[in-house]
Amino acid sequence: MSQSENQSTSASSVSLPSPESAREMLTGAIEQIRFARNYTLELLDATPHDQWLTIPAGLPTNIAWQVGHLTVSQYGLLMFRIRGRQSEDLDLIPGRFRKAYGRGSTPKSDPEGQPSPEELLERLGRVYESGLQVLESVSPDVLLEPIDMPYAAYPVKLGAILFCPLHEHIHAGQIGLVRRALGLDPVR
Repeated sequence: MSQSENQSTSASSVSLPSPESAREMLTGAIEQIRFARNYTLELLDATPHDQWLTIPAGLPTNIAWQVGHLTVSQYGLLMFRIRGRQSEDLDLIPGRFRKAYGRGSTPKSDPEGQPSPEELLERLGRVYESGLQVLESVSPDVLLEPIDMPYAAYPVKLGAILFCPLHEHIHAGQIGLVRRALGLDPVR
């Protein structure tokens, strides 16, 4: 059985939550999203900006790419997948930004043409705040609308929301690893 057939089979056998349960799960997911972001920011605050573009020997990434990727991914999971693309999104996540930090992109160590750490943090914060606003207004019926991968547990919009803090923790771990490879002390 192919991976897509396996995903389709397992997705169709998942029992979806009720709208009431979906709303409760959303509340928990929002708290997990906040927790994950606070941990990521703790790591970033302890990382000198002049080291954000350094790709340590033996690693395929740097801090700047991780931050840009988290920004693009959170936009995708909490905004685009929940309410679709809106005209103001082009300012928030321009196409060149998605291309530079989306899935399959390659981290670069050359500062030419890349946003500064301050710009990356500002955009990361704007997407985070905008994403939380979307979640605060989403109805339980919308949470149960179907979507394609990536999602966690449920093949519905709620699944994308549940995946968001898991994804951020994966990349917080990568940020922690890059920090250690840069010779920085752990934050916890």
